[in-house]
Amino acid sequence: MTQFAPTIQFLGATETVTGSKTAIYAGPDLDDRILIDCGLFQGPKKLRLRNRAPLPIGPASFGSILLTHGHLDHCGYLPKMVKEGFAGSIYCTEATAAITRIILLDSAHIQEEEARYANKKGFSKHSPALPLYTTDDALKAIDLFKIVVPGESVEISRRISARFNEAGHILGSTSIQVDCGENGSAGKFLLSGDIGRYGAPILPDPEGDYDVDWVVMESTYGGRFHGDAYIFDELAQVVRDSIDRGGILLIPAFAVGRTQLLLYALRHLKDQKCIPDIPIYIDSPMAIQVTGMHVQHDEAWDTETLFMKKSGEKPLVPENLHIFRSVQDSKKLNNINKEAIIISASGMVTGGRILHHMVNKLPQKQNTILFIGYQGVGTRGRTLLEGRPKVKIHGQQIPVRAAIRSVNGFSAHADHDEMLIWLKKFKRVPSRIFLNHGEEDSMVLLRDGILKNIDTEVIIPEYLDQFMLQK
Repeated sequence: MTQFAPTIQFLGATETVTGSKTAIYAGPDLDDRILIDCGLFQGPKKLRLRNRAPLPIGPASFGSILLTHGHLDHCGYLPKMVKEGFAGSIYCTEATAAITRIILLDSAHIQEEEARYANKKGFSKHSPALPLYTTDDALKAIDLFKIVVPGESVEISRRISARFNEAGHILGSTSIQVDCGENGSAGKFLLSGDIGRYGAPILPDPEGDYDVDWVVMESTYGGRFHGDAYIFDELAQVVRDSIDRGGILLIPAFAVGRTQLLLYALRHLKDQKCIPDIPIYIDSPMAIQVTGMHVQHDEAWDTETLFMKKSGEKPLVPENLHIFRSVQDSKKLNNINKEAIIISASGMVTGGRILHHMVNKLPQKQNTILFIGYQGVGTRGRTLLEGRPKVKIHGQQIPVRAAIRSVNGFSAHADHDEMLIWLKKFKRVPSRIFLNHGEEDSMVLLRDGILKNIDTEVIIPEYLDQFMLQK
């Protein structure tokens, strides 16, 4: 078998935290061309327009796609990829497949609904407004899934094998090692995906101890630190403050991972009598599905949470929890005006039912909006955290009178120090580290932090950059 020097190309998540797509070309055959992750761009319009534009590398030119995990910014472009000609296999863990199925069907439904709503209200610049992809497109992508067992080597092609290892970010999330050539003779990549936190509830810690030549590493929280504050105490204080204000606590939460951690925390706080037993409403069909799926896939939990379940406890079910699935139920929440918690998606306020709740709750000064996750540049969530007096939703400028709060410790991403800890666990120092999935300042700060601690080369690639790599 002829030896090829592998080439890596960055098709997304360069100087941004969305649109993750990293291509590896390990030989001349179609099967030797793979894509790691296939996410949607979110945030500023210039990025979102990339979702509509043709992929710079034709989808049909890839033999397979490997998914690190099921968040929209890592998997949400799959239906469009298939729609435009991709016909290979999509490799992922069983839990990631279950989550991604929910994510893609929900994404397609939201886009179809928003297109219909835009056409009805006439606020789209396009006539007619069209979804990026449909439910049928999503189902076609789902049919291409191939399940892998974490920790086991999978032969992708004659020149590529891969191993999916625990990343501790969300249920089923992995870092993927890609070995090129026989037994990795042409080089070994590690693509971090999103790195989770050490000691976080529900999930195991990220795996380390890697022996690779090159690393593609996320940098979301480069230069940022979650702090030593106990996040459950911070959450309890926000809940109590919201009750004192006499209004609703509205929490935009990512349906996958963040909502489940939030439920875990609220259950704990209620059990310990740290907060009153006020009603909690989950108004996100996807979050409801994913929470149920978490219980089904407890093989991916950490030992402590699994022990709780086996002891008869319900780790993700706080008292006075109400599940709202239908649109009719969602509308009823407009009539609730005090001493309640509403959890809805999306986490960055980019779509979904949270938009309607924001329209209803933001103008009322007794309410509180709590952010518990990273808010990308250009998202409505970032706009609110920056203290803007108005935010545009469905073509309207909505006044912001509610209190805006944040608790950063709920992040499912490792912070600056935790990412350095992760790197230091490697068996040997990689010769090159590529930083992606971060804003420019975060990547620069993480690069500087790595170089102070590890003797290696750190590269911050730009969109569409290619690198031919040799051991």
